[in-house]
Amino acid sequence: MNTDKIIAIKPMNFPWEAQDPFLFCAYHRDEYPAGNDQMGPDPVHLNGRNIGQDFTVKNGWRMYHGSAIPGFPYHPHRGFETITINKEGIVDHSDSLGAAGRFGKGDVQWMTAGKGVQHSEMFPLLNKDKENPLEIFQVWLNLPKANKFVEPHFKMLWNDVVPVVTEKDDDNKSTVIDVIAGSYKDTQAPAPTPNSWAANPENLVNVLTVKMEAGAQWTFPAAGGEVNRVLYFYKGSEITVEGESVDQNHLIQLNSLKDIIIVNSDHDAYFLMLQGKPINEPVAQYGPFVMNTEEEIRQAFEDYQKTAFGGWPWPLQEQVHDRDKGRFALHADGREEVR
Repeated sequence: MNTDKIIAIKPMNFPWEAQDPFLFCAYHRDEYPAGNDQMGPDPVHLNGRNIGQDFTVKNGWRMYHGSAIPGFPYHPHRGFETITINKEGIVDHSDSLGAAGRFGKGDVQWMTAGKGVQHSEMFPLLNKDKENPLEIFQVWLNLPKANKFVEPHFKMLWNDVVPVVTEKDDDNKSTVIDVIAGSYKDTQAPAPTPNSWAANPENLVNVLTVKMEAGAQWTFPAAGGEVNRVLYFYKGSEITVEGESVDQNHLIQLNSLKDIIIVNSDHDAYFLMLQGKPINEPVAQYGPFVMNTEEEIRQAFEDYQKTAFGGWPWPLQEQVHDRDKGRFALHADGREEVR
């Protein structure tokens, strides 16, 4: 590459590779069929699937760890955060603290696992007479050692509080930026959870989703400091980044101290951008636990076996909410938000 603005260009696998302070990103796009009375697919569609471990795209969708309803039945986490960005479809959340929620297009759930929590993330098929497409990102953001054992917490960033910036180029072509964490120019995202690495502005954590119109040109401004910055080009045709041609399903590691000029081709282009100051601590990870040492991982398993991180207060492993219930968040302290 003949530019000092691009560090690397790499193909994207599942899950997407990330840089400190992020651990990875899982992108899910599923064209689910109409739902049955249990808000799952008709059982005839489950034939030939590895139920409980269905990560193979068949007929455009996957069941993941779900058996009757697609999604991720209850499972534990410790030592990091999940940021779930919903672009289409419905996600039902339930956790071991008694908290719950349902969120949809444009909503973001930010959960700090801290010292330990169990939660489920299910994808109920609410529509009985038409398809139920789902599109979400789940970003794993690490916690520093000092915050590995904070109290678990989750927060909803509803679509009406996530700022959206629209910019026009000289040809009146649009680039639309959703500001989920941090800031974009003079636009500030809503505050994250209180113990997040993103809660300190000095860490320059930035999470954006971006849509460029076909033929648009966009200048992505430099960050306020030297940080890890990755642009994930997950849908479109081809773009040019500082003169370098990049196909869809590639990530671009960017020099955060430089403005970056991106020119789109003949299809709309979609991106996720993750940026942040690295935590620069050792990472020991085993499945749902992310700590600093192997001994801490062993301790996490022991603690989970003893306490189940509070147990499971819900009747079902694949807990979903009533079909006619709207978007809401019920917090562990009994506070409820209704949208």
